[in-house]
Amino acid sequence: MHLLSSILSALALAGTACQAVTGGKCLRSGDGGLYAELLQNRAFQQVTPGTTAALNAWQAINGGTISVIKETVPVSAALPNALHLTIPNGKTGGVGFANTGYFGIKVTAGSTYTASFFYRFPTASSFRGNVVVGLQTTGGQVLASATAAVSGAQTTWAQVTVTLHPTTTPSSTSNRFTVTLDGAAASGQTINFAMLSLFPPTFKNRANGMRADVAGALAEMGPSFFRFPGGNNLEGQTVATRWQWNNTLGPLVNRPGRVGDWGYVNTDGLGLLDYLNWCEDVGMEPIMAVWSGYALGGTSVAEAQLGPYIQQAIDQINFVIGDPSKSAAAALRASLGHPAPFALTYVEIGNEDNFAANTYTYRWHDFVTALTAQFPNLRFIATTLTSGPVLSPTPLDYDVHVYQTPTWFAQNSFFYDGFQRNGMRYFEGEYAAISTNANDIFGPVSDGRLAYPTMQSSTGEAAFMTGLERNSDIVFAASYAPLLNHVSSSQWTPNLVSFDAGAVYRSTSFYVQKLFSLNRGDQYLPSTLPSRTGTLFWSVVRKTSTNQIIIKISNTVAAAAPLTFNVPFNTVATSGTAQVISGAATTSNTPTTPNAAVPVTSTITTGKTFTYNAPGFSVSVLTFTAQIFARTRIYTYSSEFY
Repeated sequence: MHLLSSILSALALAGTACQAVTGGKCLRSGDGGLYAELLQNRAFQQVTPGTTAALNAWQAINGGTISVIKETVPVSAALPNALHLTIPNGKTGGVGFANTGYFGIKVTAGSTYTASFFYRFPTASSFRGNVVVGLQTTGGQVLASATAAVSGAQTTWAQVTVTLHPTTTPSSTSNRFTVTLDGAAASGQTINFAMLSLFPPTFKNRANGMRADVAGALAEMGPSFFRFPGGNNLEGQTVATRWQWNNTLGPLVNRPGRVGDWGYVNTDGLGLLDYLNWCEDVGMEPIMAVWSGYALGGTSVAEAQLGPYIQQAIDQINFVIGDPSKSAAAALRASLGHPAPFALTYVEIGNEDNFAANTYTYRWHDFVTALTAQFPNLRFIATTLTSGPVLSPTPLDYDVHVYQTPTWFAQNSFFYDGFQRNGMRYFEGEYAAISTNANDIFGPVSDGRLAYPTMQSSTGEAAFMTGLERNSDIVFAASYAPLLNHVSSSQWTPNLVSFDAGAVYRSTSFYVQKLFSLNRGDQYLPSTLPSRTGTLFWSVVRKTSTNQIIIKISNTVAAAAPLTFNVPFNTVATSGTAQVISGAATTSNTPTTPNAAVPVTSTITTGKTFTYNAPGFSVSVLTFTAQIFARTRIYTYSSEFY
C-alpha cells in the first residue's frame, strides 16, 4: 500500500484564505506574513482618496502634509492613487512621511534592505535636492539611511531604489520606514509618491520573495505540496472581487490588488508566478484552484454565462503548464523568465462549493468537461460534500474539510476505513481541532475556542492522522488549516504557525505535522489495530531504502499508556530512537511561551519484542531498523484493551 504523499500543512497559503494559506481562514498570512514586503498599504490600492482610512499605516513627519489623491497622471492604469506630500514653509530638518509596517518592522544589523518608490512633481519647479530614505525607531533613533537625488523638473514618474544597511539591531520592532527632505531647502514643494516598497533579505534571496523566517519554518516541515490561492481567498465576496490570476503577474505597478475576503486589501504582490516559484524553491507540488463561478456573497454565475470564466481557468492552467508556442498565457510565463512548464497534477474546481451545491452540479460539469478536453492528464478535485450532490462526470478526487474538537478527531481515526475502494480518492484539504466545545465549534475563546493549538488538540489531530496514513491508498494528501496568522491581526484561531513583525511561533500542531511529514515511509505495514473507541492510536510504516520501521503513536489522555510490540522480522535492531512531544492538555506554544512543548529525541531499547510507555498527551515517533519479513503483521498490545 502506498503511503500518504503528505501529512502536513500545505499552504492553502492561500491555503489560507488570506493570501496564501491553506484553509484561507486567517488574516495577514500573505501580505504582512509569508510575503516579505514590509510596508503596509504600500500602493494605496483599493482605497478611497482623501479619507483617513486611505492613510492606513502612514504618518506625517515634522509637519509635512500628506494625503492620498487620485492621480491625474497615475503611475500605471492598475494603481490610480498616490501619496501627495506638501513641505510647508518655515520648517527645518527632515520633513516627510513614515510607514509603520505590518504592526512593526524588524530591523537587523548586518542585513541589507532594499527600498524603492516612484515619484513625480505635479508642477515643475527649480528644486534640486536629496530625499533621505531611512529606518528609525519610533523614538527617532536612525538605524539606517540612504540619500537619492530628486529634481523638480521630474514631472513624469521616475523610480528611485536605494539599499539600507542597519548597524544596530533595536530591541523592539516598533520601527518606521521614513522618507524625508530638508524642510528649509524644499520649502513649499509638493511631490507625489507611488508604489513604495521595502524588502528585507528574502527566502533563497528571490526578488519579490518570501519572508525568510516564516518561509524557513514552513520548509522545515518538508512539505510535499502547496494549495493555492485558497481557500476563501479564491472566491471573492463578489464576482468582481474574485482572485484573478492575470491580475497577479508582472511588475508590481501592474497589479491592482483586490478587496480581500477577510477585511483588508490584498496587494497581489504574492501572485501566481510567485506561488509557483515558491513551490519550486521548497520542492513542493502545487495543488492549484481555479474559480468555479461562485462568490462568497452568494452569487452563482448562470450556466449560460460561464464561458468567459471557463476560458480564464483554461488560460490560468496554460500559464502553468502550456506550450509557449501554442498558448499566449504560456508565452507570458516564458516572457517572465520561466519558459519550461511547472509541475502540475491536481486542479481544484472552486472551494467549499457545498455552500452552493445546487449550482455546483452544472458548474462542475461545464468546467470539468471543458478543462478535461484541454488537459486530459490533469486530475480535477471536487469541492462539495462527498455525500452529494451527484456530480457528472463522476469526480475522481474530493477535497474534504473538517473543523472539530480533539475528541472528535480521536473518535474518527477510522473515518476513511469504511470508504469504498472504487477509484475515488480524497484530499483532506483543511482540518484542525479548533475547540473543546462540541456545541459551539466556531464560537469565541471564552466558550471553548482555542487561541493556539494545545497538546490535547494536537494529539487528537495525530490520532486522526494515523487513520489517514492507514488509508493512504485512498487519501492522497492532507493539510492542517489554517496555516498562518499574524498575532496582531487575526480573525481565526488556532493556526499552525503564528508570527509577529519579529518572530515566528511554531505550535504544538506544527511539530506534530513535522514529525509525521519527516518520518514517512513508502510501505504501510498492517498491525493490530487500535480500539476505535480508545484513547491510544498508532500506525506502522516502513522505509524500504533504509530498512527502517517507523511507528507513530498518539496518546490522547493524561495517563501514560504502555504498548508492547511484537515485530515479525528476522533481524531487528536492539535500539532505536524516539521523537516525543508531550505536555499537559492545555500546554500551548504561544508568543509568551514559544517552546512550552517541543519534540525531544532519545534512544530506546527495541527488538523483536519491546515495550514502549507513551506519555500522557503525547505524540511519539519510534524508528528502528529491521530486515526480512518473517510475517506480515506487527502485533501490538495496549493496556487500554484490558
